[in-house]
Amino acid sequence: MQLKENSQLSILITGCSSGIGYDTAHYLHNLGYKVFATVRSQDDLLRLQNEGLTCYFLDVTKHHTITETLETILKQTNGTLDAVFNNAGYGQPGALEDISSDVLKEQFETNVIGLHELTRQVIPIMRKQGYGRILQHSSILGLISLRFRGAYNASKYAIEALCDTMRLELKDSNIYVVSLNTGPVTSDFRKNATKKFVQHVNFKNSIFSKSYEKELLDNHHDRKEKDPFTRDSIVVIKAILHVLKSNKPKTHYHITEATRILATLKRLLPKSILDKLLVKI
Repeated sequence: MQLKENSQLSILITGCSSGIGYDTAHYLHNLGYKVFATVRSQDDLLRLQNEGLTCYFLDVTKHHTITETLETILKQTNGTLDAVFNNAGYGQPGALEDISSDVLKEQFETNVIGLHELTRQVIPIMRKQGYGRILQHSSILGLISLRFRGAYNASKYAIEALCDTMRLELKDSNIYVVSLNTGPVTSDFRKNATKKFVQHVNFKNSIFSKSYEKELLDNHHDRKEKDPFTRDSIVVIKAILHVLKSNKPKTHYHITEATRILATLKRLLPKSILDKLLVKI
């Protein structure tokens, strides 16, 4: 693939209302990329348009909005799309025994099924043009598991399986599927996760109620992230730029020190010892 100049390269990004998606859209736009930012609320749509971004409505759980938005974008790009960043997603905290099947389905509808549907719809575009980059926002929790994160862990492990399989199926197609394994990055992720926890988990009557109060509620309500491992979104953006610019991007990008440390420990430590460490995090 002969890489295009920034001003010619197009990328669709989901989940741009805040955080990593928002920062990435603006950063790439300022570099001259043809950025198509997407959000799922009218207020956010107007806000991002007023900020100078090309922005469309796209809710990954409503598959017709994926089709409609892609059709609109392709009219502006002569039928091509160089890259997709599947960023939309959220975290649903709570012990698995406190997570109903319906809540687990909701987690998967956004984080996995929506990601898969957009990916499935862009692959024919990329096959036709003979190249492409598909960036999937996974997590360190797609490599290791933490307690009270079972629904989110499972969704990110599923993304890893999808990525591993698609790389085999897209071999020699010049379409690269990349997993971005992010660690803690400054965003509204934790605040939004706390809302989901309060909405869906009967935490006051749970056997884990005291742990919930200490680990999920007290730590999340109206606090600034002071975790020494938390990094700004630029660390993710740098990895994205490498994917977009490289002729042969890596299959995985372990982003933040926390991700690299835990991924290494998973490779080196016996499972029993790793579990003792992870239960304390």
